[in-house]
Amino acid sequence: MELSDKVRELLNRGVLLPCPAAVEISDDVKPARIASGVIIHAGCRISGSTTSIGPGSRIGAEAPATIEDCQLGKGVELKGGYFSGATFLDGANMGSGAHVRPGTLLEEEANGAHAVAFKQTILLSYVTAGSLINFCDCLMAGGTSRKNHSEIGSSYIHFNYTPHQDKATPSLIGDVPRGVMLDQPAIFLGGQGGLVGPVRLEYGTVIPAGVICRKDQLKPNSIFVPPSSQGQAPRPFIPGAYRAIQRIVSNNLIYIGNLHALKLWYRHARKATMNGDAFGAACYEGALARIDSVIKERNKRLQDLAQRMPKSLEYAKKECPLPAALQAQQQALIERWPDMEKALKAGPSESSGASDRDRFLAAWEQADLSKGHTQAVESLPSDARKAGAAWLQAVVDSTASLWKPI
Repeated sequence: MELSDKVRELLNRGVLLPCPAAVEISDDVKPARIASGVIIHAGCRISGSTTSIGPGSRIGAEAPATIEDCQLGKGVELKGGYFSGATFLDGANMGSGAHVRPGTLLEEEANGAHAVAFKQTILLSYVTAGSLINFCDCLMAGGTSRKNHSEIGSSYIHFNYTPHQDKATPSLIGDVPRGVMLDQPAIFLGGQGGLVGPVRLEYGTVIPAGVICRKDQLKPNSIFVPPSSQGQAPRPFIPGAYRAIQRIVSNNLIYIGNLHALKLWYRHARKATMNGDAFGAACYEGALARIDSVIKERNKRLQDLAQRMPKSLEYAKKECPLPAALQAQQQALIERWPDMEKALKAGPSESSGASDRDRFLAAWEQADLSKGHTQAVESLPSDARKAGAAWLQAVVDSTASLWKPI
């Protein structure tokens, strides 16, 4: 079988194709964006003008892999499955049977075993997912190293679609301001369990195996004990007839605020550790694109929730009686949404937490960046980390403040 020009060019550049006739490289792929020494096994398909694969990476070691417009750092392994519109930083890896869709960002050494589904999912460094997992619309952090990492147990689900048919359900497991400093306790999500979004979990939280968590867990270093539902009588349900929305709106805004904090973290801090070569620069641009896409998605989902409130109040008056206090929450979202939407589109001010930002960046400029990002962060003195976390928390708070308790 005659080899395509793209395959021949990759071979000439030193890319290793054990069975070159069985690899598909689309016309829009730029061979210069695939490093010499990368291994691409038989049955793999690579496409997309923004695709970039860094040194030491390996594709399709366990099963054929399809890669579309993804950016891979150094030593990334995608062992088999489908990967589209995602970015994987140095040492990240995924087992075979993966289904990774747009808006996904895995930082250094974050990983998933076999048959893992991600979409609009951000895992900070070291976070580990087991097998047979559906974990979409989440941001997760925690842990200090590859050995001390936050864990998503096998057969875990993040429930991100409601009976009202909305997706204002992002869950924040840990957070960005402290999580990026790589010094927080790990979070454990036990196997065959799930989260019903939108929920927030504090660092050190343990959700036992086989348990479904439906509420925020904001006490650090604690085991979640599910409340008993015995004796609770069923109540009527009408799709679109919402009840309390206070926590839903608040959690969505906190989540969006964390995304803006992560974007600023990349722009001001991570850029210095990712622009050493073309492959790191591609991952930097890819990460920003992923974060922007998730911000856009979350704004859209919150807008959709706000637009459902008039119908919900109509149900409350005609078919599904609702306490006045809960009606007031829904009415407040209707009235406040135009200003909230405008502020969300503008994003937080660059001046948020400026003094703490400057203190952090002064220390960051003195850090040894030559050994890579995670080691540079780990080398920072505690007061620099605290300043950095305070800066990023101010960014989160500026977005969270768009919704006041009713």
